[in-house]
Amino acid sequence: MSVSFAVWVLVLAVIVGALVLDLFVFHRDAHEVSIREAGVSSAIWVSLGLAFGVAVWMFAGSQPAGEYFAGYLIEKALSVENIFVFALILGYFKVPAKYQHRVLFFGVLGALVLRAVFIAAGASLLERFHWTVYFFGAFLVFTAVKMLRHKDQSMDPGRNPLVRVLRKIMPVTDEYHGQKFTVRANDLSSAEIAHIEAGGSKVKAGMRVATPMLAVLVAIETSDVIFAVDSIPAIFAVTDDTFIVFTSNAFAILGLRALYFLLAGAMDKLRYLKVGLAGVLGFVGVKMLVSGAYKIPIVVSLVVIVALLVVATWASLRADSRERRVLEEGRVLSKV
Repeated sequence: MSVSFAVWVLVLAVIVGALVLDLFVFHRDAHEVSIREAGVSSAIWVSLGLAFGVAVWMFAGSQPAGEYFAGYLIEKALSVENIFVFALILGYFKVPAKYQHRVLFFGVLGALVLRAVFIAAGASLLERFHWTVYFFGAFLVFTAVKMLRHKDQSMDPGRNPLVRVLRKIMPVTDEYHGQKFTVRANDLSSAEIAHIEAGGSKVKAGMRVATPMLAVLVAIETSDVIFAVDSIPAIFAVTDDTFIVFTSNAFAILGLRALYFLLAGAMDKLRYLKVGLAGVLGFVGVKMLVSGAYKIPIVVSLVVIVALLVVATWASLRADSRERRVLEEGRVLSKV
């Protein structure tokens, strides 16, 4: 799909405008995001993403629109995996609920920039070395198998290499100072300075000291790079149109923060979601591997992806309901 420079500028303006409204209007003051607010925000972001897909349909036709919706769905589904990691990172660093939106906002902003770099690199590789499509396909199949075999894989945010580097580059206080990522040493209490210096870092008057918010942001950006390694090749399995790949990525992850606040407390109920995501990765990997002999129609891709996610969600909710029923029956019997 041929896209003019003006269209790129317009789309980027819409994305930046939406982010500015979100940060400086709707979340200007730090507050804990409620389930209701998260639900409304999620509905708005999803509506924006779907509206863009409709616009692609109107101006470019059904094929590019189908590719956009497939890419959007893949990225939206895979981004749910990020929520597990976000919950782990925010819990590990004990980020106050009212500050979580701010750090996730900048995490998503960084993710947009990183995804743009990944997409440009991926597009260049596929254009110059077509055989890399088979490498990406094999990598996605390998990732799917790995995801199935390591369903309960955990991580320790404190052992993140970049977080360790941050602690070596500049002093890091363990105390939060509102939503600030860094503070002047003059603003630290004597107890904070003593604690930092006890850890081996020297604190001088006037120097900048990182707060835990910056360490959290580094951990979140690192996790997004890891997930982008899976999601970017997955969308290239659907289309090699750079505009479609970027916009489907961008509009999907724009609503990631709202989705986190909406689903973070219910992630334990979606026990089979990783199986469904592994199925999606495996399918798009196979799609890339067979692309030289047969191109799977975009409609078939959409149906398969939706079916895998619906079945995984249904099975998870059914298993959770059955487990709660068994527990309830056990309580009743214990009272008899």
